[in-house]
Amino acid sequence: MPNPNSATQDFVSIRDIKDNVIIQKNGAMRMVLLASSINFALKSVDEQRGILLQFQNFLNTLDFDLQIYIQSRRLNIEPYLELLQGLEGKQDNDLMRIQIREYIEFIRTFTKDIDVMSKNFFVVIPYSPIKVDFSKGITDLFSPKKRSQKTPNETQFEEHRIQLEQRVGLVTAGLARVGVRTITLQKDDLVELYYHIYNPADLTG
Repeated sequence: MPNPNSATQDFVSIRDIKDNVIIQKNGAMRMVLLASSINFALKSVDEQRGILLQFQNFLNTLDFDLQIYIQSRRLNIEPYLELLQGLEGKQDNDLMRIQIREYIEFIRTFTKDIDVMSKNFFVVIPYSPIKVDFSKGITDLFSPKKRSQKTPNETQFEEHRIQLEQRVGLVTAGLARVGVRTITLQKDDLVELYYHIYNPADLTG
C-alpha cells in the first residue's frame, strides 16, 4: 500500500514531455494518437467483415505493443440550453418559440437522471530504449519506486524519437485502412489528457 507521506510526484510516471513525446521516469517513451470512431452497428454484414479483417491484418503487422485507452467524459449540457434560450428570445414566430421551449424542457427532463457522455479514443504507442513492462498501462500508477533511468542526451533522444515516429506512422496507416482517422496529440493536449487521468473527478466538458 502506498505510503501516505509520499509526495504526489512519486505517483506520476512522467518525467517530461518533449516534441510531443512523453518521457517516463523509467526511460520509456510514448506518443499518443487521438482516434476517430466507426459506427460499426450501422455497417452492412460485408462491411463489418471487411473492417474486422483489415483490423486483424493491421494487428498482425505489429511487432510491438500498443494500448487503446477510452476516456468517458460527462457533458455539461447547460451551455447548450443557454444557447437554445437565446434563440428562443430572438424568434418572432410564436409557434417556433413554443417548439424551442418544449425542446428545452425535453432536454432538461431527459438529462435530469441520465448523464450524457462523450467518449474519446486514444492509441498509446511505446518505444523503450530499455526493457520495460508495458502491461502497467498508460500511467504505471502502482510502480512509483521503479528506478529512474539516465536522461538521454539530444542525439540519443532524436534517435529514439525517430524510431517511435516510425511506429506512429505504421499505426496511423494501419488504422486508416480500417477507416479510423488519427491525429498525434501535441504537448498541451497530452498535459490535459494526463491531468484528467490523475484527476478523473474533473472529467466534465
